[in-house]
Amino acid sequence: MLGHETATVTTGTARPTGRDEVFQVEEHGIDPIPDAERHGSAKDVFWLWFGSNLTFTYVINGALAVAFGLSFGQAAAVVVIGGLAFLAIGAAGLSGVRTGTATLVVSRAAFGRRGNWPAGLLNWIVSIGYTVVNTVVGTLALEAFLADLGWSGGHAPRALSLAVTLALTFAVALWGHATVQFAERWMAYVLAVGFAVLVVLVLPGADTSAPAAAPGAQAWSLAFVVVLAGPFSYLPMPADYTRYLPRTTSLKAVTRSAALGGFLSSVALGIAGAAAATQADMTDAVAGTEGLLPGWFQPLFLALVLGGSVTNSIITLYSSSLNLQVLGIPWSRARAIVISAAVTAAGSLGALFLTDFTTSLLSFLSLLIIVFAPWGGVFLADMVLRRCAYDSAGLHADTGGPYWYRSGWHPAGLTALLAGLVFSALTCDSELWTGPLVAPLGGADLTLLGAAVSALVYVLLARGRVAPYRP
Repeated sequence: MLGHETATVTTGTARPTGRDEVFQVEEHGIDPIPDAERHGSAKDVFWLWFGSNLTFTYVINGALAVAFGLSFGQAAAVVVIGGLAFLAIGAAGLSGVRTGTATLVVSRAAFGRRGNWPAGLLNWIVSIGYTVVNTVVGTLALEAFLADLGWSGGHAPRALSLAVTLALTFAVALWGHATVQFAERWMAYVLAVGFAVLVVLVLPGADTSAPAAAPGAQAWSLAFVVVLAGPFSYLPMPADYTRYLPRTTSLKAVTRSAALGGFLSSVALGIAGAAAATQADMTDAVAGTEGLLPGWFQPLFLALVLGGSVTNSIITLYSSSLNLQVLGIPWSRARAIVISAAVTAAGSLGALFLTDFTTSLLSFLSLLIIVFAPWGGVFLADMVLRRCAYDSAGLHADTGGPYWYRSGWHPAGLTALLAGLVFSALTCDSELWTGPLVAPLGGADLTLLGAAVSALVYVLLARGRVAPYRP
């Protein structure tokens, strides 16, 4: 390994001594969680990923798969395969158990102390974008609920709906880790029952006939990109929620619990979305789905959309505050989250009042994978090469240490990331950008393979140069 100089270590925040308590502002940020303060079990990550993925975004994703030209059965198959991607999310959380710190701190091992900064910035930008998507969906649902009560017209109902959605998200994320996990678990109990009723009401009416024309490569590839965008967007987050688990926690149990939680909720709602798309116009997905439901359930449905949006936004907003500390913001996690909340509010205002939301959503999801797929390929490849064994102190070193490489930059990681980004950009087919290789490939979008490209390049460049940390 390169750069075994003496390390100058900082943690980004002072080492607090407070415990991780519900409804108390968490004092820890990206600093390693001491063994004495670790708690919980693998089942905690099941509820986190199950609850946070009970979000209407997956209904939209399933509907988009049908809109691209797939039949209900084909779209359902894509949704199921996409749900299996949560195995990677569960595996990525192993680094949190081993190091007691956040994912984007661990990724310094793959990119270098300084080289991790640009990748961290890109991840922060895209995670905020995903928070905006969910905030807008929740806002539109609450606005529709107000309209059913008789308050409609003008910007006031929408503005109030946005304020309420942001407040619910910000309050939980501000309190921190323990409150996030508590809220996700208890909201999951309620949302699971409500969404189960939704599936029962929508699924029987699905049109299972074959499409008029067999879908081509473009339809299949776009469907996979949209469906996998959700799971891939979590790759920079899993360790954020496993860093408090005791070091003795079973790594297999962590992977299994996280994967099962995300799979169950995302697949159930994705299939419901595909079923709804065969019965109604889903250009406005909330309105389209609502029209398929009996009158007695419609207000509850809108509450489910709002609740699901909030549960998903909570974890992305919380992780974004840790991300800002990784980027060097010299604030506590609780103060840093104000920046993410402000940017989320500004982005939501633009999406709600200045642009067409459906078009913006499709464009965003299509481009999302360009960043997350190659980054995830490098991160997971590095984790495998190191067998998830890291020098925790070295991860927090400002200079020197095992992850300093060449003046803080890891050529292998950055080269692999760039290779994956270039490949993904060349093969991306979205509203905002169409790569020059899309047409020669018959319209297929191969953006997802950017993960495989970056992982392969990293293994070729780093194998033999990186190894598990041995104290």
